[in-house]
Amino acid sequence: MKLYDYILSPSCYKVRLMAALAGATLDLRAVDFHPGGEHRGPELLSLNPGGSIPILVDGDLILTESAAILVYLAAKAAPEWLGRASAEDAAREQQWLSFSGRLTTSLGGARLHEMLLRPGDLAALQAAGIAALRELEAGLVEQRLRGRNFLVSDRPTVADIACFPYVALAPDGGVSLDPYPAIRLWSRALRALPGFIEMPGIHRLHELKPEPNLEQSEV
Repeated sequence: MKLYDYILSPSCYKVRLMAALAGATLDLRAVDFHPGGEHRGPELLSLNPGGSIPILVDGDLILTESAAILVYLAAKAAPEWLGRASAEDAAREQQWLSFSGRLTTSLGGARLHEMLLRPGDLAALQAAGIAALRELEAGLVEQRLRGRNFLVSDRPTVADIACFPYVALAPDGGVSLDPYPAIRLWSRALRALPGFIEMPGIHRLHELKPEPNLEQSEV
């Protein structure tokens, strides 16, 4: 399987992370996303006319959406990462996979504005990102009340991997994670998984702080 990859892309990172956790091997093909704009060159546009990365090629199969790639890797290499134990879990998985797109648009857009000077309304992107984080925090608190540490069940699924990178990198776009203890606990749980790999820019400073206390925090 070949992954057209940019090392600083959270969307590409979530694919590399899923592969590492699932024990799948990827042939990485580096893309000069910035400043070269190779993703909009003729070679990559022939694979993905949408002009985005990541792109996964496996034989005759070409996948261009990160959520679909995560599901494919899990189904192929580690089906236990699919939240399909019940109809409720399957629906929750799809809900959070769809939700991850909002994180990409809002928190990812703010990050691109701040780091790569991409045009956009930073205040609006940050406000949308904060709204998404509040929704994620509420969902994680609800799960904890049910005895679950992850978005779908008591074990991580592709939904957690889909949401994690843009949340972890929210400070790059000027959005703090300090008000969200459940998110920080969830992040620690994901980092502790066997096979977890880092991405440049996702630091561990929050892990030096005291353990978040949900009872003393407001959602």
